[in-house]
Amino acid sequence: MARVPGPDRPIDAVDVHAFTLPTDGPDGAEQDGTLEWDSTTMILVRVHAGGRTGLGYTYGDVSVAAFLSGTVAPLLRGRSAVAPPALQELTGRRIRNAGRPGVGAMAASAADIALWDLKARLLDLPLVHVLPAHHDRVPVYGSGGFTNYPLDRLAGQLAGWTEQGIGRVKLKTSRDPRRDPERLTAVRAAVGDATEILTDANGALGRKEALYWAHRFHDEWDVRWFEEPVSSADIEGLRMLSERGPARLEIAAGEYAYTTRDFLNLVAGGAVDCLQADVTRCGGISALLEVAGLASAHHLDLSAHCAPAVSAHAFCKRAPAAAPGVLHD
Repeated sequence: MARVPGPDRPIDAVDVHAFTLPTDGPDGAEQDGTLEWDSTTMILVRVHAGGRTGLGYTYGDVSVAAFLSGTVAPLLRGRSAVAPPALQELTGRRIRNAGRPGVGAMAASAADIALWDLKARLLDLPLVHVLPAHHDRVPVYGSGGFTNYPLDRLAGQLAGWTEQGIGRVKLKTSRDPRRDPERLTAVRAAVGDATEILTDANGALGRKEALYWAHRFHDEWDVRWFEEPVSSADIEGLRMLSERGPARLEIAAGEYAYTTRDFLNLVAGGAVDCLQADVTRCGGISALLEVAGLASAHHLDLSAHCAPAVSAHAFCKRAPAAAPGVLHD
């Protein structure tokens, strides 16, 4: 029988670490529609209680680690280890004046993930059963296809996912739109007609240009998903694309939403067909479950951006679940 932890299991300690890892793109760099980078910084937080340790993480600047250590960790020490949503709410209040979006939200997200992991370990249960699970599997897509990949590497990466049985693959587009036709042609030839192709512009296009490419992507390469064709801050532009673009092409955005209000703005503005949430940015698992409820209430698909090892557990709770990315963007 699983041990049920009580209030006598206070959080003993919280430690935080930051690691900067090189990327493996051409010459070390990776590119999307708007940015280029040659490393990724991962911030890890470990929360200890009752002889167990919960692990959480996020991606961002090393300043997130400093914020975790100086502001969030002291708040958690000594408190009950078995109430992640309550601690997430407490953390949200504490970081209000420091600025909740951005660094504050990423710090809170990492802590919340660690708290849920710790609770599951104290209960000797998989996290998916703590939430609890509605179903035992979720659909996934393979995500990568950076804009600076040579055609052979691009096609090989996405074809490799289809060989693993992944039915949806996503590539970055729109850094130089003139190159996208040959890139999409190579990908379609590599993955075959049965595989869904998803595209991600990372907000690189203007409204009219995005509408033009939305129709071309769908009509010529049967693309079914266009992520952030314009900036996610351009809610009117996203709505225009959702309304005037091809009926079978989903418009997706939300990976840079940090608060529930950010997601509500996208939903209320009719900006997306598929709402995205990044568990390492939006407030952790506790917040991701709130976003899932918001999407369900408005009959929208929901997709988890990055961190599939975490999001898959939460998505087994939601019914129906859309497609959390199986690989990190």
